[in-house]
Amino acid sequence: MQTAPAPHLAGNYAPVDKELTAYDLPVTGQIPPELTGWYLRNGPNPHDAASGHWFFGDGMVHGVRLEAGRAVSYRNRWVRTSTFTDGAKVNDTGGNLDLTAGSANTHVIRHAGRTLALVESSYPYELTRELDTVGSYDFDGRLRTAMTAHPKTCPTSGELHFFGYSVMGAPYLTYHRADAAGDLVLSRPIDVPAATMQHDFNLTAGHVVFMDLPVVFDLPTARSGRMPFAWDDSYGARLGVLRRDDPYGEVRWFGIDPCYVFHTLNAHDRTGPDGHDQLVLHVMRYPEFWRKDSTDVNQATLWRWTVDLTAGTVREEQLHDRPAEFPRIDDRLAGLDSRYGHATITKTPAGGAAGGTLIRYDLRDGAVSSYEFGPGRTPGEAAFAAADGHPGGDGWLMTYVYDAATDTSDLVILDAADLTAPPVATIHLPTRVPFGFHGNWLADQEVPS
Repeated sequence: MQTAPAPHLAGNYAPVDKELTAYDLPVTGQIPPELTGWYLRNGPNPHDAASGHWFFGDGMVHGVRLEAGRAVSYRNRWVRTSTFTDGAKVNDTGGNLDLTAGSANTHVIRHAGRTLALVESSYPYELTRELDTVGSYDFDGRLRTAMTAHPKTCPTSGELHFFGYSVMGAPYLTYHRADAAGDLVLSRPIDVPAATMQHDFNLTAGHVVFMDLPVVFDLPTARSGRMPFAWDDSYGARLGVLRRDDPYGEVRWFGIDPCYVFHTLNAHDRTGPDGHDQLVLHVMRYPEFWRKDSTDVNQATLWRWTVDLTAGTVREEQLHDRPAEFPRIDDRLAGLDSRYGHATITKTPAGGAAGGTLIRYDLRDGAVSSYEFGPGRTPGEAAFAAADGHPGGDGWLMTYVYDAATDTSDLVILDAADLTAPPVATIHLPTRVPFGFHGNWLADQEVPS
């Protein structure tokens, strides 16, 4: 009797087994002629068709090239890490023996002219324009920790802010900063009591905010080959605030209700109505995550945390009740007061048609709009592509959408300002794109010649 594959290796979680290049892709609708560049998205695609958890599969980047209204090409390429090419392993405590070992399967970004595939447990891997692997990248030997998969680029300074966490011993958390030219100029340890899973963080114009939450490294789980983290009721939850203009100064810690956050939407500084200095953080919050021996995985909803730096308090508010994930903004407003954000919904309310949704939040007046993809059609994370040079202005949302009825995938482009309208364009791909994680629209004008 043939054993059914594990859920994370079945359906559209199953890996594709070939690298492809295809040209002149068919399109329904009209691609905005302003869009010239690459849409790239990363995700797990185990090359041996096996992995112990969805998070562990080898990274594969899927890219669609757009030029002046045409879908010029599609290509998918594995990220050839030392794990992929040489079988380099992590050790039995969950920490890397070699920071080049890993999957590079979580995100793909560009900074200072380099395209980097990221996973939080190792170094990034640099890719060429054609998605071939150059090799691991350690900022010319200056980076001595792993790098988060969620770095943030300051739109004012061009600096790349990121961190690395370790399960091998203190320091468990290190904050890094690279300048606009790509040089690593700051590495500062942050004192936390244990190895917690810090997947994302918050950036404002004046502050960096770390989330020290109760999903903690667990050695027995690591040795079993499963995800090596578990919920810990005794750990507590807190936010650590560091001033960007005093990066070696005090980290102020603010306690919050226990929870977990994989992904932040955005954050900004403001002066409150009482004249207090405040930070406003928007996050996708789980009430708990990875509790041992529990099969119940709670779903994230949009919350706002207002950190009052003057009063030393945090106000916590749920803003929307529909579970969603993969929150994004116009990244040119990272750390600033962005009015709009969006997220992906793959679960359907009771009584609704099975299919995914993109949801748009108005963070000022609370209004919500959405686009329903229809039965059997599931979107991934949607990246924002700007229509003009005005941050927060017009633009499009781009996402891969899987169609269960045909077992195919499309790249769908929607008007970000009007999710009630039909897609602007649907680009039909030559292969199924398995469910994955994060990506970006990389416009050509941002690439040095």
